[in-house]
Amino acid sequence: MVKLRLKRYGRKQQPTYRIIAIDVQSRREGRALQEVGFYNPRKDQTILNIPAIVYFLKEGAQPTETVHNLLKRAKVFEQIKPNF
Repeated sequence: MVKLRLKRYGRKQQPTYRIIAIDVQSRREGRALQEVGFYNPRKDQTILNIPAIVYFLKEGAQPTETVHNLLKRAKVFEQIKPNF
């Protein structure tokens, strides 16, 4: 199973994160299938690759709670729902 999770970068006390698609059994710092975004909590800056995220979610990837909140704030889930 694939998860969308955060991968930590940066110096001590100054974290930045990359949002990655990774196999569940891999470590947090393990090899990612694909990097799909960037999150800087110090500046509250988020950069997302929306088409890649939508692809992984449609294929059954599960976001972690933090990534889910970031995607909800960016309104990514509205793009997944079918338009009637």
